[in-house]
Amino acid sequence: MNQPLQVKDHSLPRLREAFAQRGLAPFRAEQLAGWVYAQGVEDPERMTNLPADLRTALGGALALRALELESLAVSEDGTRKGVLRARDGARIESVVIPEPERTTLCVSTQVGCPLACSFCATGALGFTRNLSTAEIVDQLCRMRETLPAGEAITNVVFMGMGEPLLNLPAVLEAIRLLVDPKAFALAPRRVTVSTAGVVPRLADVVTAAPVNLAVSLHATTDAVRDVLVPLNRRFPLRELLGALRALPGLSRRHPIFFEYTLMEGVNDSPEDAERLVKLLAEIPSKINLIPMNAHPDAPYRAPSPEVADRFLGVLSRARMVSTLRRPRGQDIAAACGQLALREARG
Repeated sequence: MNQPLQVKDHSLPRLREAFAQRGLAPFRAEQLAGWVYAQGVEDPERMTNLPADLRTALGGALALRALELESLAVSEDGTRKGVLRARDGARIESVVIPEPERTTLCVSTQVGCPLACSFCATGALGFTRNLSTAEIVDQLCRMRETLPAGEAITNVVFMGMGEPLLNLPAVLEAIRLLVDPKAFALAPRRVTVSTAGVVPRLADVVTAAPVNLAVSLHATTDAVRDVLVPLNRRFPLRELLGALRALPGLSRRHPIFFEYTLMEGVNDSPEDAERLVKLLAEIPSKINLIPMNAHPDAPYRAPSPEVADRFLGVLSRARMVSTLRRPRGQDIAAACGQLALREARG
């Protein structure tokens, strides 16, 4: 027990093993998880069902916090954006989006992002490092502390800073904690992992747990997607969509979510909408249309409401399940594609 054990780096089976290796009763791991994840208690002295001598010992043997809240901004629409600092000084952002029937947390998986999507502010930061499982999980712990009394986070989406599938081991371990009934106890369908299309790792996500998979598509031709999502040069549309069609367990009840950011004069024409219908014809899908959220690092802007409605109309007439997302948190740079630690960059 010389080196502190970072509790949140481990799913419960692994935590039980770690406790056993340190001479602690494995069942104490589940008791600890109940306090940390279900009740939000991180002070061992408050864990009253643990023996007093063990609570004292755990105070020095365990690390229970991976992040600290540096600042919090609250949008006029209720969206909350936290800037969180890791032990090495790295900074990330997490966003809580309240809605009438759910409260969704958008978590980051990397410090910055290596994909350099041309419309995304995070990509302009470059890439620093992957987050640990503890740093992913602790975003939920820190951000739920900012909620008003009686409110709870009901959904988690891996749509913040970074590409989740390029940090897959840590992401999958975090998911195990999110859905474990003895940890955060979220239903798997309340967890969504978003990717720009890292084809070799798609199946790993859907076979690890029955969570939702979302794909950032944003274009209907390789020529346009090569610019918007440079990863497309490695995994072009035909390869990406072919891999998605081959995934197990897809159905109308369990579709793939496609994110499509509408950019004026780039990908918002009726012809784009018609191509999108054809591209996704054989894939159970739900399409989220997202008007471009402007920021200083991208030359794009949202189309007019009339153009966006026209695009949605093409999809609707083709009986594609689709929604036009209302921007949230724009006034605090918390909307999709805007996470760039703007405060730190001046």
